[in-house]
Amino acid sequence: MSPNLRSLVLAATLGVLGTANLAEAAPTLGSAKPAARVVDANDRTFDLQAVQGKPTLVLYEDKESAKVNVALKDDLAKLAGGGRYRSSVVLVPVADVQQYDFWPARGFVKDAIKDESKKIGATIYCDWDGSFRRAVKLARNTSSVLLYGKDGRVLFAWEGHVPREERERLLAMLRAEVEPRAEAEKPEPAKGG
Repeated sequence: MSPNLRSLVLAATLGVLGTANLAEAAPTLGSAKPAARVVDANDRTFDLQAVQGKPTLVLYEDKESAKVNVALKDDLAKLAGGGRYRSSVVLVPVADVQQYDFWPARGFVKDAIKDESKKIGATIYCDWDGSFRRAVKLARNTSSVLLYGKDGRVLFAWEGHVPREERERLLAMLRAEVEPRAEAEKPEPAKGG
């Protein structure tokens, strides 16, 4: 095979593989919660499939993408302020910390995550090996937001910055899952990124 043909075949193969990886990295609306486990900074395990009958909101970020959806986090904090949502919605913030899975960095990261968990009033989980990200089908190096309904199916999936209109749609979906009277006004599922 000539060098030019070899380069063309390699480029085509990488293009196909790249497309396959993109397709794998996006959860499908309506799909069920996968078998996915993650641990907190105290090494306690959380099992995504164990949550039954409650909407589950997953926020997955690494250090670099943590500021991408600050506006969404502010909106969620306001919504949770009343207390009803804190008891009705399972919030699963997950930090992609694969790059820090070595001694002594792992200990420093655990301490920082414990501090941040106290600050936000919610447990932040650690994905040390990427297994949670792969099981849930999320892309690396970006902020990802997933909402599973009470039935355990994906209602909302977004990678990257969630624009204001989509934040409003997500909040409306959360309200519809928590407040029975809002069920009749439940918005259409959204996917993007």
